[in-house]
Amino acid sequence: VQLQASGGGLVQPGGSLRLSCAASGFSLDSYAIGWFRQAPGKEREGVSCISSRSDGRTYNVDSVKGRFTVSRDNAKTTVYLQMNSLKPEDTAVYSCAAVQLSGCSLNAWRYTYWGHGTLVTVSS
Repeated sequence: VQLQASGGGLVQPGGSLRLSCAASGFSLDSYAIGWFRQAPGKEREGVSCISSRSDGRTYNVDSVKGRFTVSRDNAKTTVYLQMNSLKPEDTAVYSCAAVQLSGCSLNAWRYTYWGHGTLVTVSS
């Protein structure tokens, strides 16, 4: 069971990026997926999550509401984090995690599987 986040890079303030979380060894369909980030010198923070239920309920931390959107593709093999209106304070390593859970959570301790992160740098 492996997860891999990708899509990070350097973007100017106000720009957009789309991160992808892909799984190997299992289908993401039955898992809640969380996106987390960790900036240098700061604790890991839960950013967005999407439930495993067919309704695909989502939740975002207040600092990204209206700017970030988490979604699944139709085949439910990849989960995306669309990040718009990026700010310098969004700079961090972003990781995705999976757990079989009703609903979803921004608490990292609830997640079972973790992937390596991808670096997002927002700078002019």
